[in-house]
Amino acid sequence: MSRNIQQEFAEMLLDSGVSVPLLRIPLVGKTLRITLRRPTLGGIIRITHCWQSLGVTAAEMEQFSVEQKRRFLLDHGQTLAKMIALCVCRGYLSGKVLAPVLAKAILWWMPLEYIWQTQLTFIAYMSEVKNFLPIISLVEQLNPLKPTLSQSKRS
Repeated sequence: MSRNIQQEFAEMLLDSGVSVPLLRIPLVGKTLRITLRRPTLGGIIRITHCWQSLGVTAAEMEQFSVEQKRRFLLDHGQTLAKMIALCVCRGYLSGKVLAPVLAKAILWWMPLEYIWQTQLTFIAYMSEVKNFLPIISLVEQLNPLKPTLSQSKRS
């Protein structure tokens, strides 16, 4: 894994998120960006429902040809945009109210290449978080507030 990808995974774990361009404003010369952050459990459940409706795996998506990508985006573009919007709108109400509006904005304003790459990056993040689970369990076992074996028990 390259250093840049490791840096992105570290930022994802620290919940700083990944910023992607949404809309380029031509007169001002600025780009409106949105930040995808690690979703909460409710968001993960919503995203999983969307992901199951696609009927493909991440490995299959990476092997698509250009024509297959176009066909997939034609068939499932709204679902992909909704999944991206759920990574931005992580709360209960914002996921219900703001995510559909943001998904429409993503469909109309974000270039297709960014939608495709953002989705593949998100899938990679979800699979890479599993690699950090042993570290998290180790930290839980090394709880500084728990008495060690060398300390005597008080009655």
